[in-house]
Amino acid sequence: MKANDLIGRIMGKKLVVGITQGDGNGIGYEVIIKALADERMLDMCTPVIYGSSKIFGFYRKQIHNLEQPVNTNVIASAQEVHQKRINIVNCLPDNVFVEPGQATPESAKSAMTSLRRAVEDIRNGYIDVLVTAPINKRAMVSEGFGYTGHTEYLQKEFGVDEVAMIMVSDQLKVGVVTGHIPLKDVPSVLTKELILKKLRLMKDSLERDFGIVSPKIAVLGLNPHCGDGGLLGDEEQEIILPAVQQAMSEGILAFGPYSPDGFFGLGNYSRYDAILAMYHDQGLTPFKALAFELGVNYTAGLPIVRTSPDHGTAYEMAGRDMADPRSMMSSIYTAIDIYNHRAAYDELQAGKMNVQMPDTEIRPKGGKIIE
Repeated sequence: MKANDLIGRIMGKKLVVGITQGDGNGIGYEVIIKALADERMLDMCTPVIYGSSKIFGFYRKQIHNLEQPVNTNVIASAQEVHQKRINIVNCLPDNVFVEPGQATPESAKSAMTSLRRAVEDIRNGYIDVLVTAPINKRAMVSEGFGYTGHTEYLQKEFGVDEVAMIMVSDQLKVGVVTGHIPLKDVPSVLTKELILKKLRLMKDSLERDFGIVSPKIAVLGLNPHCGDGGLLGDEEQEIILPAVQQAMSEGILAFGPYSPDGFFGLGNYSRYDAILAMYHDQGLTPFKALAFELGVNYTAGLPIVRTSPDHGTAYEMAGRDMADPRSMMSSIYTAIDIYNHRAAYDELQAGKMNVQMPDTEIRPKGGKIIE
């Protein structure tokens, strides 16, 4: 069976999409409601919101001119989903209240409860993919969350050694070597081994999660002008270039390092399937400038599929019917696409393993060589 035919068959399954509420005082509920009001959503998935029907109702009243009615089904467990309605797992106290635009201990605790309940359900197989609405990291850490973001929490929860934050849009895919750490710590954290881990993970994810054959990955430098031959720093020569060369020797089509300003300024990103940046803002700033409204944050390397909008809580917009739902919609669509690509890829790989090869065939070791 051809890959496209296999993906088409797998896409016939209507997935259950778990959506965490995020910070209830931000724009999370507004973008969720607006996204799910699109008539196409219930045709392609069964949404399950982890949060509060009370908060949902509050924000629903603030939103005007929805094209479609929003029919909800309040449930105690994702096992009770209604296929043709927006399901809400009431996992917050009945006396929960909303303070739009405010970072409060209560909203941080509610965000943690929503996330933990959704993770429990995806472990149990009650939901197929996870979409997380924005949180206030500082408020959650103050309330004992213990992690600097969703990515770090999910990495620990699912016991994986390495994950990669990849920002995804139709135009480009951008991963980062170092994530939520202070900029001053980046040079000391950056190593050849860490860059190699991210390149291997990105290559595997691009193939399995996005269906890209032999993906080409551009690697950015760290210093201005890629260090100018060592004048402005030697990380490019001592760390980044050796990592790129090692990756190429493993069959990973990695290129660079490139100076970020010229790379994005000249539109060179369009020549590659993905880009690996050295630190958070180096990758996310150009990404959001090019694809903010439709951007998706994807966590590669997890055994589950998790996506999120590429924006924050936007307290200044909360409760004012100003929030743009397109990034949330893209997050839902992307999660479904990745799930289907994974299923097709895994089935194809399993089929290849079951094929008995002739004893006379010479099987190459290592990566595939592309001429």
